[in-house]
Amino acid sequence: MAALFGALTVQAQDKKADDVLKVNTEKYDFGKIKKGVPVTTEFEIKNTSNQPLVLTNVSASCGCTTPEWSKEPIPAGGTSKIKVGYNAAALNHFDKDVSIYIAGVSQPKVIKITGDVMEVAAYDAYAKGMKKVEQAKVQANTKTTSTSTPKKTKVKIKSGK
Repeated sequence: MAALFGALTVQAQDKKADDVLKVNTEKYDFGKIKKGVPVTTEFEIKNTSNQPLVLTNVSASCGCTTPEWSKEPIPAGGTSKIKVGYNAAALNHFDKDVSIYIAGVSQPKVIKITGDVMEVAAYDAYAKGMKKVEQAKVQANTKTTSTSTPKKTKVKIKSGK
């Protein structure tokens, strides 16, 4: 009897985060961002279990990343959001982990944010270039739709004589 109880206890502790929740995306890429301008995104999580889900903690791999989450239990089938901010204080590429700790689950669910922090002048030049590319695309689409002519169709009508 003790062996059976021990086996059940071990089985309950081996529950994985993916067994009880689903995240809309595992990784969010901010792309290129301006130094000193904080950015945020939201991850939506869904409780896929048949019991309320309690997030006991959500922590980031460094102080430059700040997660915010609801402390309220997520009902079975319900959803909640985790807001993740990045302060963009350091230049270059970043990859940060955010760990979601769940009551009754031994290993946390890890989601990620990534991006590239650029100097203000470099970012402004990049953004200006991207704006020109977008304007060119819009103009090209406008020309394509305004220059295309519909096909003319001849219709013959027979007389009833």
